[in-house]
Amino acid sequence: MEDINFTFLFDIILETFGTDHIFSVFYVLNLIFSAGAYQLGFARKLSPIKTIFVYILLAIGTYIITIFSIFNLPITESLIIITIVLAIYRFRLYQQRKKENSY
Repeated sequence: MEDINFTFLFDIILETFGTDHIFSVFYVLNLIFSAGAYQLGFARKLSPIKTIFVYILLAIGTYIITIFSIFNLPITESLIIITIVLAIYRFRLYQQRKKENSY
């Protein structure tokens, strides 16, 4: 049976940066897309202290899921898809609200 590889981003990053900086590259990418997904889908108005706390916990959680990215699991690719879907949802919601307010 043929081995299916869903981690195209892992291969690209490995070829571009080599193994020396692979964890830091994945950590930064995962952090960016995790923060984007949080902002687009789950963020509420919080006090600055609570917001800092949430992002610190997000950074710790991102460290943990980056370990799974290193083991060749499609974590970063999934975060990219989640961010794109949430961005499309927010854009369509914005358009719908703008249309309703114009009447």
